[in-house]
Amino acid sequence: MIAFHFDPHILPLPPGHRFPIGKYGLLRRRVEAEPRGIELRIAGPASEGELALAHDPDYIADVLAGTLSAARQREIGFEWTPALATRAVWSVGATIAAARMALSDGPDGGVSASLGGGTHHANATQGSGYCVFNDVAVAARLMQAEWHRRHRALLQVGVIDLDVHQGNGTAAIFADDDTVFTFSMHGERNFPFRKSPSDLDVGLPDGCTDDVYLAALRPALDEVWRRMAARPPGLVFYVAGADPHEGDRLGRLKLTTGGLAARDEIVLRALAERGIPAVVLMAGGYGHDVETTVEVHLQTLRIAERAQSAWAHVSAV
Repeated sequence: MIAFHFDPHILPLPPGHRFPIGKYGLLRRRVEAEPRGIELRIAGPASEGELALAHDPDYIADVLAGTLSAARQREIGFEWTPALATRAVWSVGATIAAARMALSDGPDGGVSASLGGGTHHANATQGSGYCVFNDVAVAARLMQAEWHRRHRALLQVGVIDLDVHQGNGTAAIFADDDTVFTFSMHGERNFPFRKSPSDLDVGLPDGCTDDVYLAALRPALDEVWRRMAARPPGLVFYVAGADPHEGDRLGRLKLTTGGLAARDEIVLRALAERGIPAVVLMAGGYGHDVETTVEVHLQTLRIAERAQSAWAHVSAV
């Protein structure tokens, strides 16, 4: 499996900042040390034109030029620096590259990943919750444009967002777009406290355990497939946050590492059974112990790698 990263573009944060920026480098090094079939690549940055597929041009200009107001910077959660703007466009670029790879016809197609991504709180005109640009929205619309140019056909897209926080920015961007189906399963009482309706939302109570979570996930996915049956997705973005984990500082749910493995297996098996290419994104993870968060992310990548290997075998046959 090919996984894209943007780790050379560092975002220095002040001491005590609660965003775990160091987890990305730790995850990359763990993947590099794996004796398995995950190949790391660096993709280029998203262009301004690509960002404008999902974002207002004035907002893009403010991010790139550093003219965001103090209030808008507080909403994002980061003070503006040139490094913030650079890292934001490279993060979107990694998701774009992963989406192209998932849709490719070669042996590396079917399932791909980014070691970041899933910045689902950013809407068309504003970043929020540590999310500057919405990588899923940009990549989805770009893949639709490229698919139409090559095949003269519409690419339906699905978003399966299992980060512990509701994907409000993604839901808002695609609110009136029936070519993209958004599904979010999240902590009902967690951030964002004012949620934008997805096509399907499942809110979970604080303290939700493995059994309760998985019992909610299975029928929710059945509902996704039922509602997309007339227009099946040709690509799905799987936002596989580590923050439902019981050791997460911000998650408020109580899933074990094994429970999250079962979650990933259920989602990726369902996609494989339907022959749907998938982009796997790491999204949130704020563990008291950053190594635990990295281990959950690495577990997701291992499961995705097995799914891609099975995909490649079926394609070859």
